[in-house]
Amino acid sequence: MKTLPELTMLQLELQGPVATVWLNRPESRNALNLAMCREITAVCEALDADDAVRVVVVRARGAVFCAGADLKERQGFSTADLVARRVEGFTAYGALEALSKPVIAAVQGPAFGSGGEIAAACDFVLATTQAAFKYPEVGWGTVGATQRLPRIVGRRMAKELLFTGRVVDAQEALALGLVNHVIAPEAFDARIAEMAAQIAAANPLTVRLTKKSIDDGLGTSREGAMAIELLAIQENLRGSDWQKAIAGFGAKEGSDAPAR
Repeated sequence: MKTLPELTMLQLELQGPVATVWLNRPESRNALNLAMCREITAVCEALDADDAVRVVVVRARGAVFCAGADLKERQGFSTADLVARRVEGFTAYGALEALSKPVIAAVQGPAFGSGGEIAAACDFVLATTQAAFKYPEVGWGTVGATQRLPRIVGRRMAKELLFTGRVVDAQEALALGLVNHVIAPEAFDARIAEMAAQIAAANPLTVRLTKKSIDDGLGTSREGAMAIELLAIQENLRGSDWQKAIAGFGAKEGSDAPAR
């Protein structure tokens, strides 16, 4: 893996093909500051370059996933300072989103403001019953979460959530598509490990191309998206042992079939 600077805002755990990135400021409710932004960007770049890593999980220490931006850090900022800090945040979210490997957000508690952006930048979200989401930017007199959120929940709901800044609990988040599954806290670790292992067992080239096809295809027309998928199919056929996979599937189907 690419050499990383010493991490002070994050922790990185590697267990076989699964990398877990922990937000590690529990004493500050994992509020996102400049140092954390930069560490997220650096860690994502290192993980993307490491072929041994097949799945990335983003988690948080403590009871809160991320309470939002670290407003204490911004005391005394000039307008230019604040713009520069927002750019660093955008860069961190973009680094998560740009990872070529599947990225699972595991949200165990409140994910407000920047926490919601971190979760939205991941491929999908697992949440406990204690998770909650809030987009308080309008209430702070600023603009944010206007791009990923509407692509997840739709234009009208995104406007409601941003204009009101109300809290969305785990069950509503599931109904809105903000999270994929809501899991009891006591079963959370096992479910994360199970899903990460299942994804890690798949062909990494096929997973990468599938992710790229979905992400790139949503940004173009239906015809353009089909062309993107066809190119991915061709690359996958060149780079994977698809004939062996099909033969193995056929053998398994045959062994499972009733005798005739």
